[in-house]
Amino acid sequence: MWESAFRDKSAEKRLFRARAITLAVIIMALLGILAWRMAHLQITEHEKYKDLSENNRIALRPVAPTRGLIYDRNGVLLAENIPSYSLTLVPERVNDLEQTLAEVDRLIGLSERDREKFEQRLNLRRSPYEPVVVRHRLNEEEIASILVNRFFLPGIEVEAQLVRHYPLGDSFAHVLGYVGRINAKDQSRIESDEEQKRRYSATHHIGKIGIERRYENLLHGEVGYQKVETNARGRVLRVLEQQDPVPGQDLTLHLDARLQQRAQQEMQGFRGAAVAIDVNTGGILAFYSNPAFDPNLFVTGISYKDYGDLSNDPDQPLFDRAARGQYPPASTLKAFVGLAILESGVADWDTTISDPGWFKIDNYDRVYRDWKRTGHGTVDMHKAMVESCDTYFYELSVRMGIDHFSPFLGQFGFGRDTSVDVINALPGLLPDREWKRHHRGSFWFAGDTVNMSIGQGFMKATPLQMATATAVLAAHGRWHLPRLLAATNGEAFVPEQSAPPDIKLKDPQHWQRMAKAMEDVIIGPHGTGWRLRKTLKVPMAGKTGTAQVVGIKQNEEYDSEALAERLRDHALFTAFAPVENPQIAVAVIVENGESSGTTAGPVAQALINQYLAEESN
Repeated sequence: MWESAFRDKSAEKRLFRARAITLAVIIMALLGILAWRMAHLQITEHEKYKDLSENNRIALRPVAPTRGLIYDRNGVLLAENIPSYSLTLVPERVNDLEQTLAEVDRLIGLSERDREKFEQRLNLRRSPYEPVVVRHRLNEEEIASILVNRFFLPGIEVEAQLVRHYPLGDSFAHVLGYVGRINAKDQSRIESDEEQKRRYSATHHIGKIGIERRYENLLHGEVGYQKVETNARGRVLRVLEQQDPVPGQDLTLHLDARLQQRAQQEMQGFRGAAVAIDVNTGGILAFYSNPAFDPNLFVTGISYKDYGDLSNDPDQPLFDRAARGQYPPASTLKAFVGLAILESGVADWDTTISDPGWFKIDNYDRVYRDWKRTGHGTVDMHKAMVESCDTYFYELSVRMGIDHFSPFLGQFGFGRDTSVDVINALPGLLPDREWKRHHRGSFWFAGDTVNMSIGQGFMKATPLQMATATAVLAAHGRWHLPRLLAATNGEAFVPEQSAPPDIKLKDPQHWQRMAKAMEDVIIGPHGTGWRLRKTLKVPMAGKTGTAQVVGIKQNEEYDSEALAERLRDHALFTAFAPVENPQIAVAVIVENGESSGTTAGPVAQALINQYLAEESN
């Protein structure tokens, strides 16, 4: 009763009204802010959130281009793309990676190698949602097992893809090379270039060696894109737009598959190399190194066992002898030495010496032996070439001197890599005074010239260089750069680099006379290549050579039986044919083959006979 007497109802009403108004203002302000925010999101930033929404539903996926094919000069397919099925996994869509891999192992089996390669690919992936290959080359039964259980394997897919295949296998292993998985080194190089990063955004393979690497930019093609609609799990529902990839260019090579396979056939049982060149174009017709390997082993990842077998093989099948084997050219160099002597003016074709079977430099005790211990008697240039008289070249090369010798040989491509597209070809070694001073810290001596005159000593050349020099000799000094690529997508390939200048002799007749001397090496009664006469089908000019692997002391004789097989002399043979109108030049080396007349010579002759028989048909 006392409480009601003292209450101020009027004040209470005013307080209530004030609180109600304040609350209403706050509510209206909040509603206003909410309305403004909604309007801002719905109207002002409509496009932004529309794009974000679309991006949750729509993804842009790169599409890998089809790699270009490789053909030989007659249209024989050397490198193709064949369909293959791979098991892939997107880790971001997998709840338990180990459990998923264990289930896959239960269904189709995963080796330790498969798991190791998967881990490597996982570390190299370029996008969080990029599928990572778990296993390549699934068979039909394995595909069925995965597809039946796909509901229990989120993130697992079976993808069809084209993989590189080399139908002629080891015949073209070193020259074509192979493609392999993009590794960390490749990835680093790609990531450093935005254009390359874009081009390889969907590609998992890249050219590693040979033509596949040299012309990677032509073979790869241009990446395409798909705009796809996905569900909440990231599975593609449909393709909304597509920009097709541009396939890589098809390459046609100068190589002749039949000639290459003939080289392989003839080289069976030997270690060595054979290179054949078109005299009139510089096109490389055959480029074979033996033993070889199957490049298909490398495409999807070679096993440790297979790679160990190759790398530990004492015959070194991974070593490209044709481009990287550097050997003493031995007596195959004598045709070029003879021309150098003629050009220097110290002798002509009629200049003779008396050969007792040895040569001594004035005021020097060492005796340089001829291969024929009893000597060749009176010898002129023609006889010296036919019988491969060492003493003749010893004496006249010393008269000529190294200062004319080396520069003249350099005109034929010795001492440098003149090829257009033989990747990693070594330059050999063409020594001179400056080279010896710089690398050996010593002066050039007359004895160095003696050794070099018969293609021994410091000088080294690759089979590719020997074939190139022989082609220039056959063409009477006309240069064509040795090259493999003939055309891209049917359009003739023209090298950007220019050939060395043609060689002009003071007397052009020297070319014909040297060719005749080389022909008599085979058909002459005392020619060192006489064993080839029986199987001679076309007029052929050639030169035998035997390169020492180990030095023989001055008073010792070479005893083949006393030497281990790998310490025996190398056999070399260079040739071109036909003599009057040369079409093909060949160089062959057989490691530890000793007699070129029975090892290297028949290989070269077989290649020449087959090629000219093909051309005449």
